[in-house]
Amino acid sequence: MLFSPANLPYWIFLGMGVLLFFFMIISGGGGQDVDADVDVDADLDADSNNELSFGQFLGWVGFGKAPLILLLATDLSLWGVLGWMLNVFISGTSNNITAFVGSVILFGSLMISLLMGGLIARPIGKIFAEFGEDASSDRLIGCVGIVTSAYIPIGNQGRIGQVDVLDTKRNLLTVSAVIPDWATIAPQRGEKVLIIEHKAQIYVVIAKDSPDQEQWLTNSSQIN
Repeated sequence: MLFSPANLPYWIFLGMGVLLFFFMIISGGGGQDVDADVDVDADLDADSNNELSFGQFLGWVGFGKAPLILLLATDLSLWGVLGWMLNVFISGTSNNITAFVGSVILFGSLMISLLMGGLIARPIGKIFAEFGEDASSDRLIGCVGIVTSAYIPIGNQGRIGQVDVLDTKRNLLTVSAVIPDWATIAPQRGEKVLIIEHKAQIYVVIAKDSPDQEQWLTNSSQIN
């Protein structure tokens, strides 16, 4: 039953997932993924009556929260394993799997894999990011992040905030951040910030599309 023809699709899914994981390893994190500029955590419930929007579904399955190639690798691997396990289990209780039951297994294992993959891909992506590149490098300067703490404090207050940011290879990282002493706006939770400097393990950020950003751009152009 292990190598039954009924299990062939799931072996193919598992093989594709493993190959994608292998590609990520040899490419150092998955390469440049297409920029899916989808704010899956924002207020996407413009549809009234709590209807399920497409953006909310994408957020649940992890789209935009992890590199796309990693998400695909995780989903395909889970689909292959879960589908194969369900096939073997049901075959053990029934001598014959009808086409309808096979379709239910195929679709059911896909949905479970998508939901589980969204939960698993994000921490795996952080592991790839930590071991794939130097986390203390300046590669995040110029990147846009989202504030995940209550707010971002000024650097001289002795406190730090947190920001979720995608690096140039679409790895999702959570970094400690402060705003410079001259900043006039303290970004709040959910607002976008621009990373402008790296000091030890802390990044200096400013509110995106704000007067602080205009001042920073003006000063930078004058220095250059």
